[in-house]
Amino acid sequence: MPELPDVTVYLEALDGRIRGARFERVRLLTPFLLRSVDPPLSAVVGKTVVGLRRLGKRLVIALEDELFLVIHLMIAGRLHWKPAGAKPPGKIGLAAFDFSTGTLTMTEAGTKKRASLDVVRGEAALRAHDPGGIDVLAVDLATFGAALTAENHTLKRVLTDPRVFSGIGNAYSDEILHRARLSPVKLSQALDDAELARLHEATRIVLTEWIERLRRETGEGFPEGVTAFRPDMAVHGRYGKPCPICAAPVQRIVYADNETNYCARCQTGGRMLADRSLSRLLHADWPKTLDEWEARRRPAS
Repeated sequence: MPELPDVTVYLEALDGRIRGARFERVRLLTPFLLRSVDPPLSAVVGKTVVGLRRLGKRLVIALEDELFLVIHLMIAGRLHWKPAGAKPPGKIGLAAFDFSTGTLTMTEAGTKKRASLDVVRGEAALRAHDPGGIDVLAVDLATFGAALTAENHTLKRVLTDPRVFSGIGNAYSDEILHRARLSPVKLSQALDDAELARLHEATRIVLTEWIERLRRETGEGFPEGVTAFRPDMAVHGRYGKPCPICAAPVQRIVYADNETNYCARCQTGGRMLADRSLSRLLHADWPKTLDEWEARRRPAS
């Protein structure tokens, strides 16, 4: 799922292409993409783009007369900039937004179509789409700490809760926790002052570094390689590969459609975190430490 750094770069690329442009038409390839009824989608035709903004992981295109297009890419949705009138791909295409300066196409890979488009009028209606999380790049340590510890949940859950923090998902939460050297299952209210400060700093640094990195990769082009799995990430999507800090193999916890990646040596003091899907099978044999896990991986001599 595109998260804060990806959405930021998407919006910056779009700003230089459609701000001040006229919205000429929209072509829906599936009626299920549009989730709103009033105002109708036709209301945006002929309007001028006056701004762009981020709302959590959503992209907002602001038009004249306080009209807003709210795009939520979910897990597999992506945006592509094409010459004016370009035809979106048939199999994965969701929509094409034609502006006077070019065409923005929206695609979604996979069989589960979760991406959405809403048309709203007025700031109050737009706020209804805001989950309410704070912008971690714009708050101080005290505000960050108050949000983090308002309820007592695991750090992984709190960081990815859109009602608490804006724009952080599965990928960057893994990277943040690795940078902060904190366990993903440590409870938020169990952090001491030093750990809290470390997490706040890591959150700001990781997100800022990735925004800058994605900007450099994109250059004057349009971000076409948006993915949650990047080879230069420290732990996310790197199960079994060496941690860039200590070279220990990256571990994972699998749950539902997601997984959490972490380094046992850097983040949990060498302790392995039980993966429910495996612990049901292994029971008492599930390794409790990194050394035990590595010993089990080595072939018998």
